[in-house]
Amino acid sequence: MKNRKNILIIYTGGTIGMMKEHRNQSLVPVNFKEIIQQVPELLHLNCKIDFHASQTPIDSSNVTPEFWEELALVIEKKYERYDGFVILHGTDTMAYTASALSFMLQNLGKPVILTGSQLPVGVIRTDARRNLITSIEIASSDRIIPEVCIYFSNQLYRGNRAEKYTSSKFDAFQSSNYPALADAGVNIVFHDDFIRGRSRKKFHRQGGFDTNIALLKIYPGIHTDVIDSTLRTPGLRAAVLETFGSGNAPTDPAFVDVLDKAIRRGIVLLNVSQCSGGTVDQGKYETSMQLKKIGVISGRDITTEAALTKLMFLFGQPLSRKQVEKLLQENLEGEMADK
Repeated sequence: MKNRKNILIIYTGGTIGMMKEHRNQSLVPVNFKEIIQQVPELLHLNCKIDFHASQTPIDSSNVTPEFWEELALVIEKKYERYDGFVILHGTDTMAYTASALSFMLQNLGKPVILTGSQLPVGVIRTDARRNLITSIEIASSDRIIPEVCIYFSNQLYRGNRAEKYTSSKFDAFQSSNYPALADAGVNIVFHDDFIRGRSRKKFHRQGGFDTNIALLKIYPGIHTDVIDSTLRTPGLRAAVLETFGSGNAPTDPAFVDVLDKAIRRGIVLLNVSQCSGGTVDQGKYETSMQLKKIGVISGRDITTEAALTKLMFLFGQPLSRKQVEKLLQENLEGEMADK
């Protein structure tokens, strides 16, 4: 066959790689041979498929930055040997991993596609077969997508723009602020206008994460003592504020004062919206004007998952606070709209 691509499947854990054990009906990890038995269509794809499994498959709820480092290292070591990578991953933290990888795998020139399923591969009504087959088809396509992506239920999303929004439907992911990169129906239709171009720079892995980051979801009646206590956590470097609507928060002077004092102590505050769609527009309403005045940074249309991993990544680099604040406002890997 012409243009036969080499694809590496990386199995990290998650529902997609589980099967029911006949004796007690519990879910157990499968190996690549068992996946081939369950999805024999893989043998008919126009590509050569290799399989790499984590030594200890994990539930995605146990994902850590150390896991991201290991995953990125596998891709770096095998980067020259393969034309694309498909990562089998649990759905719960898939958007975090995709976002983290998007910052680590710099000048990416090949597709890295994360996929998973809501039901195990051995279940009759499973969505695992379709997600796996189509992810490999896209990864081995002549239309190269040089991005970290998430494929789920007929749509390919930019990884750092996607979020899991439901645990009960097959279309578990959405990308409210950025269009899909491809739709898989009878044919796979690529939306070229929204796919990033290939970098002319050499690919490299940039590691390093600092987990001294907090997440504060603002809600009616939140006590300033709770906010102050969180922002005084020893070693804390930054916090993501999940605010209302387009970046709005209480105008109570005590609330603003707590944030102001934190910023003066050197804590970086990044404002993201609790809404899945839309953007933070600090100063549009009076309820966000004070945040802008005291130096809270607008995250514009970034997701919470991308905001947290971006902060961890930037503070994991040898950068000053001023440099981090500047880069937070820049679109580094397609994670947010340009100013």
